[in-house]
Amino acid sequence: MSGIRSELKEYVEAEIIPRYRTFDKAHREDHVRMVIRQALELAEQMGADAEIAYTAAAYHDTGLEEGRERHHLVSGIIIRADKQLREWFSEEEIETIAQAAEDHRASSDHEPRSLYGRIIAEADRFIDADTIILRTAQFSLANYPTLSHEEHIERCVSHLREKYGDGGYLKLWIPGSPNEQRLEALRAIIRDEVKVHAIAEQVLNDLASQLGQE
Repeated sequence: MSGIRSELKEYVEAEIIPRYRTFDKAHREDHVRMVIRQALELAEQMGADAEIAYTAAAYHDTGLEEGRERHHLVSGIIIRADKQLREWFSEEEIETIAQAAEDHRASSDHEPRSLYGRIIAEADRFIDADTIILRTAQFSLANYPTLSHEEHIERCVSHLREKYGDGGYLKLWIPGSPNEQRLEALRAIIRDEVKVHAIAEQVLNDLASQLGQE
């Protein structure tokens, strides 16, 4: 990671990234590292400050330690409260980092307030149809244990439509990003009523089989 001070990287590796080990399967270390990698690529493409993008990406989901609903806001609180960041950033830069974390959430009711908010929001959205459907099914099974198999299928399909379908609440903030084509490919699956139900059913069957073997 060129352009990132070694002291900052060491702190993030030791104190921030390990926090993700306790989060749900969709927000573990592999997720934050993906967001960091994509944020740095976007920052380079757009001429943005690499250290600000790196730090915002590293902290963006730390608020999950207090639950999912307000995690983006809690991430901002964590960033503003971290005195160690003042070793490397001004108060204005810390505020930019905090706002970028606050603005990354897909269901946010407002456009990101800065370039860094758009970078983190975009970097957080690796849109791969197979991965998204799998994680939707995993979340349903983990958080709605009383639902029947058919109800899990319907919940998964409903969520996919609501978030990723035509008119869904997920927004992409960087025109021409690789995610545009990936989102359209996912939307093509969602538009096909038979196909999306069949895929959701197969994924849930596979997960149920895996759980039965454990």
